[in-house]
Amino acid sequence: MGSVRLALCALAFAGGASLLPAAQQPRTFDLEEATIADLQRRMDTGQETARSLAEKYLARIGALDRQGPSLHSLIEINPDALTIADGLDAERKARGPRGPLHGIPIVIKDNMATADRMMTTAGSLALLGVTPPKDAFVVTRLRSAGAVILGKTNLSEWANFRSSHSSSGWSARGGQTRNPYALDRSPSGSSSGSAVAAAANLAAAAVGTETSGSIVSPAQANSLVGIKPTVGLLSRSGIIPVAHTQDTPGPMARTVADAAALLGAMAGADPDDDATVPEKSAGNYTKFLDPNGLKGARLGIVRKRLSGNSAEADRLAEMAIARMKARGAIIVDPTDIPTLGTFDDAELDVLLYEFKSDLNKYLAWLGPASPVHSLGDIIAFNNAHRDEELAYFGQELFMMAEAKGPLTSAAYTRARVDAWGYAGTYGIDGVMAKYRLDALVALTGGPAGLIDLQKGDDRSALLPGLSGIAAAAGYPHITVPAGYIRGLPVGISFVGRAWSEPTLIKLAYAYEQATRHRHPPTFAATADLPR
Repeated sequence: MGSVRLALCALAFAGGASLLPAAQQPRTFDLEEATIADLQRRMDTGQETARSLAEKYLARIGALDRQGPSLHSLIEINPDALTIADGLDAERKARGPRGPLHGIPIVIKDNMATADRMMTTAGSLALLGVTPPKDAFVVTRLRSAGAVILGKTNLSEWANFRSSHSSSGWSARGGQTRNPYALDRSPSGSSSGSAVAAAANLAAAAVGTETSGSIVSPAQANSLVGIKPTVGLLSRSGIIPVAHTQDTPGPMARTVADAAALLGAMAGADPDDDATVPEKSAGNYTKFLDPNGLKGARLGIVRKRLSGNSAEADRLAEMAIARMKARGAIIVDPTDIPTLGTFDDAELDVLLYEFKSDLNKYLAWLGPASPVHSLGDIIAFNNAHRDEELAYFGQELFMMAEAKGPLTSAAYTRARVDAWGYAGTYGIDGVMAKYRLDALVALTGGPAGLIDLQKGDDRSALLPGLSGIAAAAGYPHITVPAGYIRGLPVGISFVGRAWSEPTLIKLAYAYEQATRHRHPPTFAATADLPR
């Protein structure tokens, strides 16, 4: 990588909102596990300001992300963060807060466009130095709500759609993100940095994106709440894409309440994304936070996705079911989804076709200032910079996508019909109608595997969960902390039909309040698990 690119990478983490020197970094953190409501109370009483909150989180980032355990969850700091916070403080004093996110520091994934002094690269060196023409729609919504965007988070490069044996949380631009519960364990991905930053209290909350599992998997691996909404609830315009039939941004937070607040702030009709359906938005999703939300709910236990890879996972699953039943849920156990796994090949075909088409459209939107204008250009860039980009794994998914034809191809149409039909109509919709269910339940996944840049993620020991079927259908999926296996987090999933976010939030909140499993990470060097 040339000196210019090295300089750009260095500047990306050295903006005007500079991290505090080591001597000023606190040994303890008085905002640890603080909720959005907690932070608002502090600002309302004058105990804190938006600026003081931003400064404290920036100091925390300095102490933990580039020093100390070196989490590498932030790929870039917003050089204007403190200036923005100052403006919001002046506005609060003059007119009062805009709403629950006024002055709240959050971080967003580095595939979400910002037309400011930060870059938007999906972790790739190919897009260094490019300024998008405008903010992603959800970024505009967050700014309008008064959120202070502290920076961009690291991710599995290109949202983990480059190689089939990649290491989650690695990008050429940001390096390897590390799991704060055990530093040698995978943070999962592709929203790795967003998950780690929220889990390690580097911001009040974070925003990730998902095509298939990229919000819920890192959320569960970092003891977070993650909401993958129905495709069309949140806009995708201005977000570096994988596939438009499955892509969606979503909130990642330490509590269901905070995730619900972020979800409501981002929702809205976008003329640049015709998938958005404004009449389906419930607006303020915090109104569904009901501690008795499990009472009378019919929950289908998907045994094939619940347990079986270890006695410890089985124990957590049974404890979760028992707690839901004790809180009044009607348990339908087992609930079989006969189409599980039948759509995998069709889904991959859909993703390959759409990735080529959607990415080429995004690169065209960037305009002539972008050094790359097509998927073919990025493949060539990676080959020309293989020491940096291809040091650990290849780009076979890129090559497969580049070989695909247009979206008018009959093969694409067939794959799309098959993938959605077996996941949606004959899968989630069919089984929920048959058993009259409010939600499907399974463990989100198993404990995180070891980081291995040479071999990539170890998928053999992981529970498959429900992320694949919910993603292929475009349906909502919420994960909540369900406990720990020898110190490593595990989450429980609630999946429903399209636009059932209010029901899922109610269920997730009631389970969270009944269990309160989450605890902050200890930054252990390793976990007490077989290697």
